Amino acid sequence: MRFFEDLSVGDIHEYGAYEVTEDEILEFAEQYDPQWFHTDPERADAESMYGGVIASGWHTTAMTMRLNVDGFLEDLAALGAKGVDELRWWKPVYPGDTLSIENEVLDKTVETDDRGLARLQTTTYAERASGDTEKVCSFIGLMMVARRPEE
Repeated sequence: MRFFEDLSVGDIHEYGAYEVTEDEILEFAEQYDPQWFHTDPERADAESMYGGVIASGWHTTAMTMRLNVDGFLEDLAALGAKGVDELRWWKPVYPGDTLSIENEVLDKTVETDDRGLARLQTTTYAERASGDTEKVCSFIGLMMVARRPEE
């Protein structure tokens, strides 16, 4: 288990890969962001400035969180988050993209005897069918992390 003291400013942690499917894009969008360029592939192909159906930015953020849970958080004494700053969706995410993430520890602050706050820059990348990789999402997470118990 990694604790607050095990995180160092400047450390970079990379995780992936998450394969995005059209079915998942449509299902998420129908429930949470039912705009036509997320829910109607035929119309999106014909009329969208994106050239096809794309994932909602909120879906991209949720998939990023999945990658964080499966990678970065699986062995970290995380206690939840206080929020997210500077959320940006840089490029659309398409069916067939494979997402990966990079977390950089920006700074750390001791909050209490048993908890610290880590500011993490999370960046999500999409590997396209063409083989190109593009930045698609980024944010700064304010994560509470348990401090190492005294023995």
